[in-house]
Amino acid sequence: MEEVKYAGKLKRYLQAPIYMIGFFVIGNAVMYFYNVKYGVVTSAAIALYFLLVFEGYRYCNNKINEEILDFAAHYGMVQKKLLDDMMIPYALMDDGGKLLWMNQEFAVITGKDRHYRKSITSIFQEITRESLHRSEGDEFCVKVNFNDRIYTAGMRRMNFAENTNMSDNEIVMVADEMNTLIALFLFDETELEYYKEENENQKLVAGLVYIDNYEEVFDSIEEVKKSLLTAIIDRKINKYFQNVNAIVRKLDRDKFFVVIQQSHLKTLEKDKFSILEEIKSTKAGNELEITLSMGFGANGDSYAQNAEFARAAIDLALGRGGSQAVIKDGEDVSYYGIRGKEIEKNTRVKARMKAQALREIMETREDIIIMGHSIADVDSFGAAIGLYCAARELGKNVRIVLNTVTTSLKPLVESFTEQNGYAPDMFIDSETALETADARTLVILVDTNRPSYADCPELLERSDSVVVFDHHRHGNEQVQGPLLSYIEPYASSTCEMIAEVLQYFSDKVDLRPNEADSVYAGILIDTNNFMTKTGVRTFEAAAYLRRCGAEVTRVRKLLREDMGAYKARAEVVRNAEVYRGFFAISIFEAGEIESPTVVGAKAANELLNIVGIKASFVITEYQNKIYISSRSIDEIDVQVIMERLGGGGHLNVAGAQIENSSVEEVKNRIKEILDTLLEEGEIKL
Repeated sequence: MEEVKYAGKLKRYLQAPIYMIGFFVIGNAVMYFYNVKYGVVTSAAIALYFLLVFEGYRYCNNKINEEILDFAAHYGMVQKKLLDDMMIPYALMDDGGKLLWMNQEFAVITGKDRHYRKSITSIFQEITRESLHRSEGDEFCVKVNFNDRIYTAGMRRMNFAENTNMSDNEIVMVADEMNTLIALFLFDETELEYYKEENENQKLVAGLVYIDNYEEVFDSIEEVKKSLLTAIIDRKINKYFQNVNAIVRKLDRDKFFVVIQQSHLKTLEKDKFSILEEIKSTKAGNELEITLSMGFGANGDSYAQNAEFARAAIDLALGRGGSQAVIKDGEDVSYYGIRGKEIEKNTRVKARMKAQALREIMETREDIIIMGHSIADVDSFGAAIGLYCAARELGKNVRIVLNTVTTSLKPLVESFTEQNGYAPDMFIDSETALETADARTLVILVDTNRPSYADCPELLERSDSVVVFDHHRHGNEQVQGPLLSYIEPYASSTCEMIAEVLQYFSDKVDLRPNEADSVYAGILIDTNNFMTKTGVRTFEAAAYLRRCGAEVTRVRKLLREDMGAYKARAEVVRNAEVYRGFFAISIFEAGEIESPTVVGAKAANELLNIVGIKASFVITEYQNKIYISSRSIDEIDVQVIMERLGGGGHLNVAGAQIENSSVEEVKNRIKEILDTLLEEGEIKL
């Protein structure tokens, strides 16, 4: 009984007579001031009142305690009965997760005795002691799996030590050593999760399937065999998708539209879209391999948006050289079947159309600004010079953004001086470009299709008229809404593309020898002296530049490197680590070298000359960024590796730029990616 403490209205009610004695005493004192006789009488009355209150409290105290405790016991029994019979599984734990009490439903679901007093972790592994203490706030939830059912464990922490403010409905408080309890409710969400998963699986995904090289393949076979080859291709495509209950409709001779459930799309992903390799074996008199590109759009807000996602995905696939599948799932993009080599197009129709479109756009603009990627290389510079000549042909005010002149560019840049007849503001920096450009200025981006890689990314936002020329594969990041985009991954270099465009731009674009040298040098560097990624059109572009006055010997002299850079390149090769017997990884410490990224790229090429090396990676830290140059000969797709680092490129030539990382961290990430790709079978040694 002595542990009972009264609270709330009952406490105030029982203490009211005591408070009244205080008022009586004050009144009695005042009475003495006016009349002593009346004061004595009042004092006697107060004394009598005090005796009656004291005796009454003493006589009734035990009875009151018994009645209150009896009420509290019945009240508690009702509450306990309600909790015990409640259909929602309910349990109490201490602050460490030890079970103190559980109701019948909780005991039935868990299969434990109601006197089970072990940790909750022994039943639900997802609820750990660390998760109980790590959870912020008094209420938190944990998803748990138990006996093939899915539950949400809702928990509420109750701290009695801090709960000092009693409500008016509280009658009695019993002292307890337990300051904190955790109440746990189990909500069975198995059916909810099942229907959510079913809803996700039954969402419709839009897809587009294109035959990449339809014209090239069908132009190479006899007329009588064309219908047979068409039937074989159609049958293979229809059979592949009908195996997963897809709807396939032919839109054109080389285009198909596909509708498929999302669950079946996952099946195709696991299969890695085997139709991409299967279709290559299709033969009906054709010598060229047939390749497909596929784009799928999923998880859009509507079917129309899924169709737009599919359109964007197929554009990505085609822009990356074809022979692959791309899935655009909201903002996420996945690539499959990207180990193939880009197929060179024999037709020049596209180059002619792009040249004519470029001329029409240039004719409508007075101011033109050309820029490449940051830390411009020879290919970027040469392409800019080629387009400069095209704009000059139309009499336009044209300038080139060039923030950094590396040692490899300096001999080329020095030939474009006022003494040689060029404007003093031919080359400008980013600040000047932003001051002079407006929405009507035509901005041409060369040798990159990623806005963040541009020499002045803000310039792309300033102008409403943007044109892109590049030979790198599309990535997730793209220039939004360009007036003209000419991206050909099969091309050896952007300079090769520009050389083709110049041939169709007008009857004859006047190229001076130093200008032709600059464009030719870009092809020479990106093909490693015509040793890699060269095709018929590469040599045709070089022949055109030779006719324009490019001199091979003069270009070779311009591209020579100094002794310091040569020694630095040799040091990179000497310090290379051979990882897993086939991959050369080296760290280049720039030191006093002016163009470390160029030296790193050349060193990556040199490492491929070592017997047994299938891919090389050179890591360079420069201007608070980590630059990676990766190269391979033919067996390893280095683009896949660089894409996982946020970069891109081609099958044999790729790179990446990484911020907020150290050289050692990047090196370890490359090793981890190589290990992962080897385990997944993406790289086969």
